Parts: sequence; C-alpha cells; structure tokens
Amino acid sequence: MNTMSFFAANAAGLGLGQSSMSGLVTPTLAIEGWQIGLIVIVVLFLLVVLLVIGQFLNLYVQALFSNASVGLTELIGMRLRKVDLKTIVLSRIRAVQANLEIKTSQIEKHYMAGGRVVNVINAMIAAQSAGIPLEWNTACAIDLAGRDIFDAVQTSVNPKVIDCPAQNGPRSTIDAVAQDGIQLKAKARVTVRTNLSRLVGGATEETIIARVGEGIVTTIGSARSHKEVLENPDNISKTVMAKGLDAGTAFEILSIDIADIDVGENIGAQLKSAQAEADKKMAQAEAESRAAKARALEQENRAKIEENKAMVVLAEAEIPRAIAHAFRTGNLGILDYYKLRNMQADTQMRSAIAGTTDDATPSIQRDG
Repeated sequence: MNTMSFFAANAAGLGLGQSSMSGLVTPTLAIEGWQIGLIVIVVLFLLVVLLVIGQFLNLYVQALFSNASVGLTELIGMRLRKVDLKTIVLSRIRAVQANLEIKTSQIEKHYMAGGRVVNVINAMIAAQSAGIPLEWNTACAIDLAGRDIFDAVQTSVNPKVIDCPAQNGPRSTIDAVAQDGIQLKAKARVTVRTNLSRLVGGATEETIIARVGEGIVTTIGSARSHKEVLENPDNISKTVMAKGLDAGTAFEILSIDIADIDVGENIGAQLKSAQAEADKKMAQAEAESRAAKARALEQENRAKIEENKAMVVLAEAEIPRAIAHAFRTGNLGILDYYKLRNMQADTQMRSAIAGTTDDATPSIQRDG
C-alpha cells in the first residue's frame, strides 16, 4: 500500500469523499509556493546586503580584531562622503595600537580638511615614543599650516645642523672686517632642534641663518685685531649664543660652531689708499681751479694794460693839438717850443745810450 492509498483509506474511514480530499491538497500546495517566493526574496536581499557590506567587510574585520572597531554605518558614511576608507581605517588601527586615543571622526575630519593624515599619525607615534608631549589638535594645526610635522618631530628628537651661510646661497662665507682693517671669512654650523610649541607662527631656518650671520659680523667687527679672532674663534660662538637668536623662531639653538675662518684682504689699507687717491684728486682739482683763476686774472690784467696803452695813445694824440692851440692863443712861443723839442731829443738820446726806451715820454709832433 502506497502513501496515497493510505491517505484515501483514512479519508474514507473518516467519512470524507474524493472531493474533500482534493480540497485539502490544494491549500497545501499554495502555502509552499508563497514560502518559496519569500525565501527567494530574502535570499536576493541578503545577496544585495552582502555585496554592499562585502566591500567594507575586510576593513571592518581588520579593525575589529585590532581593537579599533569602526562601525559599518561609519564606513558607509565615509564612502558616501568620498573619503579614502583604507587610509582612515589603517590610521585608526595604528593609533590604537600605539595607545593613542584618536577617534575615527577626528581622523576623517582632518582628512577632509586637506591634511596629511598618515604624516600626522606617524608624528604622533614618534612623539609618544620619544616622550614629547604632542596633542592631536596641535599636530593637525601644524600640518594644515603647511609644516612637515613628522620632520619637525624627527628634528626635535634628532637635532640637525644648519650651514651658515647656506650652501646654495649667493655667498660661500660670512665676510667681516676687524678694527685693524683685516677681512676675515668665516663659516659656521648651527645645531638646532625643533620647538613644537613655537612651530606654528615661528620663523624658519632662513631667519636662524640671517641672525647667526649678523652676530658673527658684529663680533668680528668689535674685535680690535683680527689676530684675537683667529686665536680664540670660540669667542664668536659664546658671544653669538648669548644673544638669544632663537627667540621667535620654530627652533632652539643648541650650539654654534665656527667650522672655518680665513684671512681675507686688507680692507683698511684699501680704504686708506682709496681715500688718499680721492684726496689727491681733490687737491689736483683745487690746484687746477686756482691756476684757472690765475690765468683768468692774468688775461684781465693784460686787457687792462692794453686799455691803458690805448688811453696813453689817445692822450699823446691830444698833445699836438694842445701845442697848436697854445700857439694860436699866444700861450706858447717859438723859443719855448724849440726848448721843448731839444729837451725831448736829449731825453731820447740818453735813453738810446742807456739801452732803454721811455714809452712814457710823449713825442711832440709838429702841428700840421
């Protein structure tokens, strides 16, 4: 006896006919179809959910087993905000492993502000390992200000040396002149470490180089002799260090060492020579000016002499007219005239014998 015949016999025994039997079978088949449809819908929904969650599952599990749990909703939200999930989650894991209490939201906020999350996390871990107090907000502010926070922490742990002057600068040495006029050429090396508390708003390496260079020039210029500087170059370091050149900068100066110092030119002698040459040129100019004035005066005197000669000639030209006027008026007789001519001839003869001529003696000409 098969199963169907068994159910039919039982149905007949219960007083049910064939029609009743068929009525019982039909609802059973309808319930099974509804269940299958529901199962299919649930399976499809689960597949979609798994596909959505699958892309976050790896990071979620990795964070979960690293005790740096990140919620699935946080991961989905970050994906919608177009945040690099791997960078945020791995940074969160590294922070937790280093015993840093940094929330996922803080890391995401710094990332969306344009910060270098990995660099900041590395700096925080390095600072904690070195026992340097560094807050998350301070590190983020330094990073957003454009400074390399990780390099700053490294410099704070491991001081670096700055060449003064800079190797790529326009000059290779710091030139200064002592009071005796001798030029000295110096090179210095400045050992500094970063002061994290003054990193935001603090001056950079260029300011350190400029201040140290100024201090070296001032110290050499204050020395009476270049020999004093050559004998004790450490005096430069002591004097410059005492000036507090790191004030207002992002660094703390540990030491200033004079790496090299050489003797240059005798600037004092050159200045004296140049001054003497300038004085010589000034004296020559003054002498030429006086000579020019003398020549001008000589020319003026010559002009006056010629003018006086012309006046003499004009005066001599009036003598014959005066004599003629005297004859006409009877004031001069003929004998007086001959006596005057004889006196004039005698004077000319004496002048000829003496070898001189008296230009001042007027010649009396006969009035025509």
